[in-house]
Amino acid sequence: MQENFNRQFTYFICMVSAMGGLLFGYDWVVIGGAKPFYELYFDISNAPLLQGVAMSTALVGCLCGAMCAGGIADRYGRKPLLVASAFLFTLSAVTTGWFNSFIGFNLARFIGGVGIGVASALSPLYIAEISPSSIRGRLVSLNQMTIVLGILCAQIVNWQLAEPIPEGFTDQQIFASWNGQMGWRWMFWAETIPAASFLILSCFIPESPRWQAMNKRQKEAVQTWTSIGGADYADEQIRNLQASLTTVSNKSESGALRQLRPVLFLGIFIAVFQQWCGTNVIFNYAEEIFSAAGYSVGEVLFNIVITGVANVVFTIVALNTVDRWGRRSLMLFGAGSLAVIYLLLGGCYFFQLKGMLLVILVVLAIGCYAMSLGPVTWVLISELFPNRVRGLAVAICTFALWTACTILTFTFPTLNATLGSSGTFWIYAAICIVGFLFFLRRLPETKGKSLEEIEKEMIQSTDTRE
Repeated sequence: MQENFNRQFTYFICMVSAMGGLLFGYDWVVIGGAKPFYELYFDISNAPLLQGVAMSTALVGCLCGAMCAGGIADRYGRKPLLVASAFLFTLSAVTTGWFNSFIGFNLARFIGGVGIGVASALSPLYIAEISPSSIRGRLVSLNQMTIVLGILCAQIVNWQLAEPIPEGFTDQQIFASWNGQMGWRWMFWAETIPAASFLILSCFIPESPRWQAMNKRQKEAVQTWTSIGGADYADEQIRNLQASLTTVSNKSESGALRQLRPVLFLGIFIAVFQQWCGTNVIFNYAEEIFSAAGYSVGEVLFNIVITGVANVVFTIVALNTVDRWGRRSLMLFGAGSLAVIYLLLGGCYFFQLKGMLLVILVVLAIGCYAMSLGPVTWVLISELFPNRVRGLAVAICTFALWTACTILTFTFPTLNATLGSSGTFWIYAAICIVGFLFFLRRLPETKGKSLEEIEKEMIQSTDTRE
């Protein structure tokens, strides 16, 4: 039955929701290319603490957005939060490049971070709730696909907007150049176009039918599910949802979460591991990573684009494997592969091997991450939890993810300065080994199952452990 769904309608609403991922990716990475120029403009190029503040302000906003998203989405619906995140992205894109003060710059980055936090929690959750189970993994992975497209767009925009920097240019000359005065501003302003598009289109998508059905709007839920898969499909979804709600109907959200502590811990571990596996520092600190490998600023911007292309290519691979290979297999593959690559990468830095070999290893790391840990994490945390508490549980996991990302981003400069690039990547390798062993023991397979089937299995698993 699920093979006969309305593909045009389903893909449209999922792609609009996934635009939150596009802006998430752009807003998150654009700062990496602008970094050499705004640091000179704000005179923080020799202030590591302020550099860390500039890089982490948006992440603090992410924490606030993720923390608030779940409760508000469960009370008022998924769609209003998606519209709100689109507005915040638009506001941030305009004001980040407009402010001339460091405080104003960070305020605008914080606003964009709140948008990221909301979108990162709600976009995959909305897609999971509206998708037929046979292709849910692929559709939720579309969110990751748009994230990496946003990352690539930011990298290309940064590369194209930055004027060539002649060899031997001093910091003062770069500061006085177009790059130092206006180039970095346009890198942020370019986000206004997709942000405004998301704001307009998000007004035309339906509310999540699962949220509607759980909030006494069954007629609207039936209409949405009928538009997706027909009347019989809508009836099946309503029956499955009503059966699942009886399991936790007598418990509050907090009570239901206490009952599902092992499942919540699993979701939090998956979310934190996606960040602490270390791949994301390559995007945020690409300048330092490639500069340590012997590349100039101009070459660094081009190498960053190469990593973005690899990110997109291997995410496309993930779209075609997540519903065939399964979530568990891909998570094991990602953790194990990254452990090996980081060991080799740390060895390259330790023995001072520079040039193309290091670029190849970085691209391999991004490729392994993009086809496994990157998209599958969002798939898992959007489908592991019961309908009654999904919004709150996903928000908790997303909050944990951005907390881990903030810690990762803020600590990398210190780790890199204290332990060197080799020691830093060896630490990430050790974390990946721990993740591999944990997934081998605790991670179930969820491919091809409805959200209600997954809920039943998770509750039974929890009861067995207790």
